[in-house]
Amino acid sequence: MTLIRSISGIRGTIGGVPGDGLSPLDVTRYTAAFGTLVKKRSGKSRPTCVLGRDARLSGPMVADLVRGTLVGLGFEVIDLGMATTPTVEMAVPGEKADAGIILTASHNPKQWNALKLLNEKGEFISAADGTEVLRIAESDAYTFSPVDELGSVRTDNTWLQKHIDAILQLDLVDVAAIKAKNFRVVVDAVNSIGGIAVPQLLKSLGVNDIIELYCEPTGHFPHNPEPLPEHLADICALVKKQGAHVGICVDPDVDRLALVCEDGSLFGEEYTLVACADHVLKQRTGDTVSNLSSTRALDDVAERHGRVRHASAVGEVNVVELMRKVGAPIGGEGNGGVILSELHYGRDSLVGIALFLTLLAKSGMKTTELRRTYPDYFISKNKIELLPELDVQGLVNAMQERHKAQPHSTVDGLRIEFGREWVHLRRSNTEPIVRIYAESDSPDKADALAKRIIAEMQELVVRIG
Repeated sequence: MTLIRSISGIRGTIGGVPGDGLSPLDVTRYTAAFGTLVKKRSGKSRPTCVLGRDARLSGPMVADLVRGTLVGLGFEVIDLGMATTPTVEMAVPGEKADAGIILTASHNPKQWNALKLLNEKGEFISAADGTEVLRIAESDAYTFSPVDELGSVRTDNTWLQKHIDAILQLDLVDVAAIKAKNFRVVVDAVNSIGGIAVPQLLKSLGVNDIIELYCEPTGHFPHNPEPLPEHLADICALVKKQGAHVGICVDPDVDRLALVCEDGSLFGEEYTLVACADHVLKQRTGDTVSNLSSTRALDDVAERHGRVRHASAVGEVNVVELMRKVGAPIGGEGNGGVILSELHYGRDSLVGIALFLTLLAKSGMKTTELRRTYPDYFISKNKIELLPELDVQGLVNAMQERHKAQPHSTVDGLRIEFGREWVHLRRSNTEPIVRIYAESDSPDKADALAKRIIAEMQELVVRIG
């Protein structure tokens, strides 16, 4: 059993003893801690919190616990039921709520669940607030309301359509152009909330030929829910068999988007943001943002439009912070996360789908042809496991010193540029591990770069050790 407490939320496997897995006591404790922080920050005796969940099996149980705890603290809970993460993010400011909680373990398998915590803007809470939630929970520093001051719950199932309507109102989205193409689209929603949300969006966009694969929101994931190539064989085969124009894959809470070309090949999860940014930068001023572990193809697309790609630390909250700082109209992460600032500051597969289909429709190209308009880069993902007593940060610092003549960034670990190649070293906060991401213009070159860096690190370990 696993329970991971972090500044962005609480994630764990269901069951086990308290403090080991995500038990009912842990759900209650951390909900109460977050609610206590929200009450203090809002200055309200009866604040409002929006609640939503994905379709995973433990969702109803966890939702019952969260609702009851918030009511016990005097909250008004606006329960959206099953809802995508971006829908909840939009509902928080839309309802003028003081906070939001999303019950989803995102791409993790079915035995996992999590509490994702949102501030009054519908964005993930800051590191400082996350640290305070952990402190409150560890000290059990909360007080529940007396009987006459208990909170209440009201349900609201209108926010998915409000979310879709907001997307349709964007001038970046051309419903007429999409409808005119008569697209045939296959959707793999891994039997979660995307099975409701994505077809509803597509129909609103004028796509009527929809082939649904794993779109029953039962929570029984038919394959590993992370939208990686090794998990998407079924949709790739079905797109080709059905003669579809494109395949759409989302994770259980619909904040990551992967696309399949008409020949059954993958568009590339890293290239979801690249294509959407290409479309947006044609029509909006400003630069773009992605994290340090994302493809440099976004740099190339930004350069096409006379713009710059700014690199943030890994993590959605860091991308959002930098987007605000530089005034970027679009940004995101290379895992298929698209953030369109004029809609809301959160990764959103639904707006990503609308932007991509508009681009595809207006380009007049097949999906494979559109993909070929972007440069090919390949990322090799590796890790090096170290002895617990080793000074991991000292090792990263030694690598920085060794490559100090190369352009590099220490915003998040160490990223070193080698011409049009790069390598990113990130130490784990919980294990004696350094994750190593390397990118080049072929898989073999990316692997070779990663192996060279690993060999250098192993050599330094011997010296340090």
